[in-house]
Amino acid sequence: MRPAVDLVTDPVSGPVTPPSAAELLDFARRTAVDADLVASLPLDPEGRTWLRLDGPGGSEAWLIGWPPGTGTGWHDHGGSHGAFVSAAGELNEQSLAASLPTEGWKTLELADGVDRERRLPAGQGRAFGPHHVHEVINPSDTEHAVSVHAYYPPLPLMRRYSRTGQTLRLEQVERPEEWG
Repeated sequence: MRPAVDLVTDPVSGPVTPPSAAELLDFARRTAVDADLVASLPLDPEGRTWLRLDGPGGSEAWLIGWPPGTGTGWHDHGGSHGAFVSAAGELNEQSLAASLPTEGWKTLELADGVDRERRLPAGQGRAFGPHHVHEVINPSDTEHAVSVHAYYPPLPLMRRYSRTGQTLRLEQVERPEEWG
């Protein structure tokens, strides 16, 4: 019989339970208040910068710098659950309160009422499940933002979408080897 939770094997301690979205959020919150770590991230005035972190339980984690006005565009996390927290500045998240099919479509017409918006000032964050579709934006015209993100399992891929009104279109599937 297969266990209810897939176990991860740590080379030192052996099998460990994968982190939940709530545990990833707790990790992101603890990391976001590490002022020395946040200050160590080089910030670029034109593009996002990032630093890979050791996440809990085999998760993938990142410290990300956001120049004023930058964002991710609409995307998902390839079936991984995760969390993120603003460490400095403020981020806005636009998300969909609907589960989307992961395969077999190119264009979807979204129903009314599925849009959600969150302001995430420093210290605020959120956890999300494996079917989360969103875009994250630094709304400031003048200030950088910095955030901590964690995903489990480590991102197998990301799907990128375009959105016009209520129409969401799958544009690209990116794999980790393409992220350089």
